[in-house]
Amino acid sequence: MTSQSASHDKRFYRLDRFLVPAAAREEFLARVRQTHEVLRRQPGFIRDLLLERTVENGAFSIVTLAEWESDAFVAGARAAVQDMHRSEHFDPQELFSRLGIEPDLGNYHRIAEALEPG
Repeated sequence: MTSQSASHDKRFYRLDRFLVPAAAREEFLARVRQTHEVLRRQPGFIRDLLLERTVENGAFSIVTLAEWESDAFVAGARAAVQDMHRSEHFDPQELFSRLGIEPDLGNYHRIAEALEPG
């Protein structure tokens, strides 16, 4: 295993999927963008992606990905986002409920075998 592979093996990924009604898309994305602005300023942050596709009834499946150097940086990032939410009196669960958004949230680590050439 190369040092680059070892470095990649330690990486931590937050991958969240949201089923978002069409009428809720703009408000939801505004909040996602605000959250990702905070995440991008945190130590250990590598990159993020915001992806979407249209699904049944005109709703959207929106996927967010944040990549971190390791899970050691996640607690600080989570605290920074929670601080932002508190300062704005924002409750993500209330937003999901009010707008009919279905979240599927998860933490992931890379599978080492996927890094080795075929």
